[in-house]
Amino acid sequence: MSKLVNDKEWRAARLELLDEEKAFQRARDALAVKRRALPWRRVESDYVFDTEDGAKSLPDLFGDATQLLVYHFMYHPNWDAGCKSCSFWADSYDGSVLHLKARDVALIAVSRAPLDTLLKYRDRMQWSFPWVSSAGNTFNYDFGVSFTPEQLDSGEVEYNYRIAGGRPEELPGISVLVREGDEVFHTYSTYSRGLDPFNATYQLLDIVPKGRDEDSLSFTMEWLRRHDEY
Repeated sequence: MSKLVNDKEWRAARLELLDEEKAFQRARDALAVKRRALPWRRVESDYVFDTEDGAKSLPDLFGDATQLLVYHFMYHPNWDAGCKSCSFWADSYDGSVLHLKARDVALIAVSRAPLDTLLKYRDRMQWSFPWVSSAGNTFNYDFGVSFTPEQLDSGEVEYNYRIAGGRPEELPGISVLVREGDEVFHTYSTYSRGLDPFNATYQLLDIVPKGRDEDSLSFTMEWLRRHDEY
């Protein structure tokens, strides 16, 4: 148990923290402005993806929107199931799809596994957000979330804008793309702990007394299971 106080002392402590929370939110808002002001780069490759509606180009994936959020979902072609941590993130996506659409944003997941494999896993997880396969192109490699055996053997793999060894073959990320006519531009990507704000459950855990309660575990998210495995 934390320190026990009376109502007056509790309110004073809460107001002190509130000042810090407001300062943090203002700093976060300012950072968001800088994030949106990043320069763009043109996507030059003509990617073709396997989708539920047949082969589609990258511009096709936008549908009626001009902005596209891509979740790079870790799903290696040889895996029996999708990454459990990516599944943890994806559990909150269905509820966002319609709200994002109302703000001119489409959301999809992209993975290297075959489309049939992805859709079967999506059915198992009872999700409905669009999920496409990049098995026939280099999209995952170009966006820094999949790595060739040669890259891994070199011991120098770039992930999250840093070079390091010991990386797995698949890693997660989120990328933002914008379409203007038939042209597509890459405006932002984030990886690793940069994905943290997009996990609704973690944000809720952060406000309860025990928090994420992971310090005593042998590795972060050791406790985690796919939602049908608890």
